[in-house]
Amino acid sequence: MIRGIGVYVNGNPHVRTDGHLTPGASFGAADVPVLERMWAEAQEGGSDSFVWLGLRDAGLEETELAARVFGIGDLHIEDAMSIGQRPRIEIAGDQVFAVLKVLDYVESTSDVETGQIAVWVGRSFVLSVRIGDPGDLTGLRADLEDDPQMLALGPLAVLHGILDVVIDGYQEVVDELAHDIEEVEERVFSADHTDDAATIYLLKRENLEVRRAIDPLRPVAENLLHEQLPDLPTTLLPYFRDLGDHLLRVQELSTQHDILLATVLEAARSRQAVQQNDDMRKISAYVGLAAAPTMIAGIYGMNFDNIPELHWEYGYFGVIGLMLLITGVLYRAFKRSGWL
Repeated sequence: MIRGIGVYVNGNPHVRTDGHLTPGASFGAADVPVLERMWAEAQEGGSDSFVWLGLRDAGLEETELAARVFGIGDLHIEDAMSIGQRPRIEIAGDQVFAVLKVLDYVESTSDVETGQIAVWVGRSFVLSVRIGDPGDLTGLRADLEDDPQMLALGPLAVLHGILDVVIDGYQEVVDELAHDIEEVEERVFSADHTDDAATIYLLKRENLEVRRAIDPLRPVAENLLHEQLPDLPTTLLPYFRDLGDHLLRVQELSTQHDILLATVLEAARSRQAVQQNDDMRKISAYVGLAAAPTMIAGIYGMNFDNIPELHWEYGYFGVIGLMLLITGVLYRAFKRSGWL
């Protein structure tokens, strides 16, 4: 499905009069000549002019039709259609190919949803293909159209914008996970007896989802930070350098969250073991309190004729008093030792 389409000349949208592509419709064979003409117009406009086609949840045939207009190879098309593809950014000749995981945080379930955006940037064109709900670029297109100076920097300005949206999404998800980790950490070390192992494991799994999206991009972030990616316009270098710094900070936070969750999980297990040990000591103490009276009552319950004090007038009260005395002494001993 076509999510967005436009030709941009000198930083401004170029209004066509001879045919158009309709957002919301599928990209079919009849649209290929229209896209070819739009690309030709963009090439005639100069290096700062380009056509940008955005597709969402497109099928393989639809993606192939659009990609082959720009001379994109089959392997890159297959990578773009595979949701399990490893995130990366490749530069081959005058084209840049990026596969990025897009993350979204679901507050109600504390789940991390993952989508994917594949982006091709070449001479006078940008093609983006999005899979899944996260990563809507409609707002980005509108923001860039309101910033002609940025848009006039050419197709790489769109790549920067997409990276910026994706990395900002990473930051939001990492911040939400940090809040959840803080809450479970407070519960683990609170005075209440709680079992948080399942919650901690869920957070570790969601944080792993984040790391799968971010960790493969660390070499790219370092290259951006040190301005080692070739063919970047001088004007865009500070923008991409800032992206590299931002991505590295998010990746480090995600790593710290993983370490913290492992520590909290170990603390929760240790505390649960201590709680179980305390419960066993209390049970043992109460059993000890009941043992002496039970033993005395059992002895006097035997069917023997000759038992000391059996026929004593105050024998019943003496035995009850002895039971209470022994129980009181044991209770005090257990209390002082911390078993009760």
